[in-house]
Amino acid sequence: MFANMKNELRACLCLSMIVLNGAMHCAHAEQQEAEATPYRPTVSNPAQLSAPGWLEVEMGWPRIKGGADMQRDSFPVLAKLAFSDNWGILVGNELLVSRTDLGNKRYTGLGDTTLLLKHRMPGWNEDNAFGVEAGFKSPTAKDTIGSGKADYLINGIYSRDFNENHFDLNLNATYLGAVAAAEGRTQYGWAAALSHNLDDRWGVFGELSGSTRSGTAATALLMAGASHNYSKRVVFDAGVASGLNNVSPNLIIFAGITVLLGRVW
Repeated sequence: MFANMKNELRACLCLSMIVLNGAMHCAHAEQQEAEATPYRPTVSNPAQLSAPGWLEVEMGWPRIKGGADMQRDSFPVLAKLAFSDNWGILVGNELLVSRTDLGNKRYTGLGDTTLLLKHRMPGWNEDNAFGVEAGFKSPTAKDTIGSGKADYLINGIYSRDFNENHFDLNLNATYLGAVAAAEGRTQYGWAAALSHNLDDRWGVFGELSGSTRSGTAATALLMAGASHNYSKRVVFDAGVASGLNNVSPNLIIFAGITVLLGRVW
């Protein structure tokens, strides 16, 4: 187990070095026509896609205490590629997961993989936009890390810009492959995030999110944090989140980076 964990950790560190090296290169690049479009760390996504034809990568580290586990650490990575202003794909995975269950037993391994197709729809003016994401989660994780079954997701998005603020509202439904007896198979989720630019470099954000499913208790989460634009193509973030009821995580701390790596075509 420890040998596998060391190999996974080495892979994560190598990927981190590659992305950070690319981030420093991007920060000093002459081309400034494209900018990063961070989705992390909030639960909600914006309607906007990343720069068309450019590969954008997000990665980070959250530590979750309470909720379904005693503690959970992971290394989530999301790759984004937009074909146009209105169509793109998102591919994500947790490259290293370490969870300690409520019985104080620890498990490590690779996480599940998600694949989403995204479509943006312009609103009634340039400050508004709608979006739809649809796709599935592939059970690439061991049963001790993931559910062992595929899930299917559709997410509706509304985004708005106003007075140096950005607002995102997400409403989604997930058809779960693994459920217990007397539990509903469809989970409904919501998230509303507001971010504010303090200046050209710094911003702050807050978010309320939650989920509900028949036969289980509803969850609710409050998140707050800050972001720093190291350059137009490199954005750092950090913050905390706290559950608003006893079935939600007690505390989440996180930090991460979004990098517009380079042009694919």
